[in-house]
Amino acid sequence: MSDLVTRAQLTLLSRTLHVPVERLAHLEKLGAHNLHEMQEAMAKVMFAQHNQTFARLSMLVPIIPLSISLPLVQRMVPPLIAGRAAGAIGVDHPRKAAEAVGMLAPAYAADGAPYMDPHAVGQLADVAPPGPVVAIVNEMLRRRDYVTAGPFLAYATPALIEAVEKGTHDDEGLIRSAAYAYSGASISAVVRHLLDGTEQRIPRLIRTIVEGGTELQLAAVSVFARCDADVIAGLGDHLFEQASEAELGALLRAYIAADAVAETLRFIGQLNPGALDRLAANPVLAEPESLDAFTAAGTAGDLAIWHGLLRVAERVEPASARRIGDTLAHLDPEVLAGLPELLGPAELPSLLRLLAVAEPAAQSRIGEVWSALAEADRGAVEAGITELGLGEQLSALAATLRIAH
Repeated sequence: MSDLVTRAQLTLLSRTLHVPVERLAHLEKLGAHNLHEMQEAMAKVMFAQHNQTFARLSMLVPIIPLSISLPLVQRMVPPLIAGRAAGAIGVDHPRKAAEAVGMLAPAYAADGAPYMDPHAVGQLADVAPPGPVVAIVNEMLRRRDYVTAGPFLAYATPALIEAVEKGTHDDEGLIRSAAYAYSGASISAVVRHLLDGTEQRIPRLIRTIVEGGTELQLAAVSVFARCDADVIAGLGDHLFEQASEAELGALLRAYIAADAVAETLRFIGQLNPGALDRLAANPVLAEPESLDAFTAAGTAGDLAIWHGLLRVAERVEPASARRIGDTLAHLDPEVLAGLPELLGPAELPSLLRLLAVAEPAAQSRIGEVWSALAEADRGAVEAGITELGLGEQLSALAATLRIAH
């Protein structure tokens, strides 16, 4: 399974190297973090190659007025060269760069944006005037150049976020662009502003997602699942207020079909109780195939995924919870063996309550795996059973642990 963030970072790397993404498919196994680091390193090396040339150009900036140079640049310099030079020159002369942004034609700036040094974009974010930047972003979105727009959003300052909120009306474009921004903190800052902003964009964004196509819906869950817990909770409240039961079910089916269950569970794990109750009552989560897909996501060994899975399991109907528990027992023994340590004191009680409704045979299978655990981990399981008062319901699990030792 490859997660959505990994795919986005692979696309960004292919853009940096100017090669088809298919040629880099074998790198997907490196994961999102390593691909992001590789893309950053490659960009740094590539732009460093031209530093000497850009330094000579930079010396001319204070001498030639922008009113003379920029019209000539836009007529005579290919956007590729202008984009590569703009970042380095802008770092040396930030005030001039800010002035120049307002004088560039948005189409020309959008042509050159894919070739700008992303590090320079970050350094210029504080001085660039929001209005002209929004015009350039709108041009990128009009072209559906989400790969370029995404990293720009990652460096957005509060002033720019507010300007985008008011001046950029392409909801789908914003969501699909944000999927290419790697930093969860940056994404949270943008979405948190939209949640609290005067424009009330989130309800409209939610409707756009619910009524949109699969690619948009996948981009949305990739973006939202990386937000801070409080932001996810706020988004969830809006989602369950805006979407009908049928629309929520369609979203769940789309995410399961596209192998985006991991992202879905990361999002689910931070929902408020009322939203979780509505989710658990959705008919899709009574379907065996859906329950099995959710349980299988636990093989990733990610605490956030298990947190979401257990929050769902606590609220679904007993028959569905039993299905989750029984399916869980058939996960890879290595995954099962790591659960007590992975979940820790905070989440282990939820797992034990889930196993309490599982069939005795499922309990025994898990008990056999856990019987080989270190004494401290076995002790934590036995103590949890006692503290929760589940000795009778988990008798098969407890007996297997005792028999093995």
